[in-house]
Amino acid sequence: MSHRTLYLLLIVLFSCNCSSMSEPQEKEKEELTGRSGLPVESGAAGKQQSCLITGLYPLLAELSSTLQSLKSSMEQEQFKRKEEYNVAFAATLGNRGDVGPFNTDVTLVYQKVFLNAGSRYNTGTGIFTAPVKGVYFFSLSGHNKTTKPMGLRLIKNGEPLIILYNHPLTDAGIRYETLSNSITLMLEKGDQVFVRLLANTWVFDNTDNLTLFTGHLVFPL
Repeated sequence: MSHRTLYLLLIVLFSCNCSSMSEPQEKEKEELTGRSGLPVESGAAGKQQSCLITGLYPLLAELSSTLQSLKSSMEQEQFKRKEEYNVAFAATLGNRGDVGPFNTDVTLVYQKVFLNAGSRYNTGTGIFTAPVKGVYFFSLSGHNKTTKPMGLRLIKNGEPLIILYNHPLTDAGIRYETLSNSITLMLEKGDQVFVRLLANTWVFDNTDNLTLFTGHLVFPL
């Protein structure tokens, strides 16, 4: 309750001179009690009651307005939090075949998107940006031929984190292998997470969606 509301209530109480009811007034009240059993106020007590009720009207109107304003603010805050906290994405490289090699590390752009709740994964850059401070979970997988090296590294703001690496096997014939890894991180709002293909390595994907990058907000902090 605001200071202004308390001030109005005090004015009502003092202006009505709400003192204790005398014995004659109590007797008069009992005599005026109807057959319904409900008390009927009259005389000084009736005036006092009428004064109090009349004075409460502006107070009740202000309280109603305040409650409506609070309700509207809470609904807006809940909608904002829902937008910020409903965060999850899953994407693959798509039907691209071999990707690489390059002579330097390259940020992978996962273009086939299955889910992008909250639109925090950028389909043009391959970068996920945290909307709020919280705990996040990320996973990645990579698929390649055993005759070629594969190197994928998860990056946070330029800081190397987990890695997938597969050394080539020249004497085992041609076959395909899939690796995966995952991690739980504490991120600040605005932190960026993405995957880089290491220099001089390959990765493979096709319609089976073998090379995947996913993440979601576990809980906010």
